[in-house]
Amino acid sequence: MTAYLMKPSLSPLAKRRRLLQAAALAAALPVLAQAQSGARAVRIGYQKSSTLLTIIKARGTLEKLLGPGATKVSWHEFSSGLPLLEALNVGGVDISADVADTVPVFAQAAGARLTYLAQESPSPSAQAIVVRADSPVRTVRDLKRRKIAVTKAAGVHYLLIATLEQAGLTFSDIDPAYLSPADARAAFERGSVDAWVTWDPFLAGVQRQSQVRILSDGRGVADYQRYYLASTSFADAHPGLLRVVFDQLQATGQWVKHNAREAATFLSPLWGLDADTIELANGRRSYEVRAVRKEALGEQQRIADAFFNAGLLPRKVDTADVAIWQPGK
Repeated sequence: MTAYLMKPSLSPLAKRRRLLQAAALAAALPVLAQAQSGARAVRIGYQKSSTLLTIIKARGTLEKLLGPGATKVSWHEFSSGLPLLEALNVGGVDISADVADTVPVFAQAAGARLTYLAQESPSPSAQAIVVRADSPVRTVRDLKRRKIAVTKAAGVHYLLIATLEQAGLTFSDIDPAYLSPADARAAFERGSVDAWVTWDPFLAGVQRQSQVRILSDGRGVADYQRYYLASTSFADAHPGLLRVVFDQLQATGQWVKHNAREAATFLSPLWGLDADTIELANGRRSYEVRAVRKEALGEQQRIADAFFNAGLLPRKVDTADVAIWQPGK
């Protein structure tokens, strides 16, 4: 059953990889019957930066684990995290691939009933503010009165707010241009905006394909933890299926970190990026998937407060007031 996860090899590293995958499969098998009990499809939403679920989708991992029985898997791609969680909130998808830590805050403010499934440990350098190499902008304070491309409610939105605050500026000191990653890059490269706040793999792509400078990244400013979520109704009805997804996320994350070049080569045709760019991007992501603990949601509250104070959230949000799925359940 592990053939779709890795190529056979007699090397010590390959043996380690086999052990990781075998452990994940062993944990999944006892709950497969429960996961298959609902005669329905599980609809999974993802975005381009959803590395682990992109690999799982391409390999057919969940389909092979769940088998040809009652549970089917369908995949739905979104341009960024906010529309993905909006779809989750209205019942368009059942499980959300990783979204930046800011996105669940906006979903909570909109009254969404979401359940945290897992999180990736911090990857602060995987998002940054970039300017063109010849830009007169040399420091964050030079962004005052500049037009900056940013994706609304993405992790980079909070990075921008927090970076400005650290430099003694406020969000009202800049002119935000709310754009999708694709539109933001186009605007950035034709000079319609002075700076672009983006995340990997878009960050690695513009670094390798254009003349740019990183003005500031998330280190010391924003942890950039990415979260996997499910609709609360789906989580309550299918805890066993969530366990299968959680275990495969953990195993795939470990495979990516232990096989950087192989993972980059695998993702290259899927993302339309060269392997060197992907390896650069993946090197800045932790891909350490772990269970969510309510007491560890401190930065979520700081994010919520920052957006509310900037007038970007309609109401105060208590980020501890959420449902959290636990692997032991």
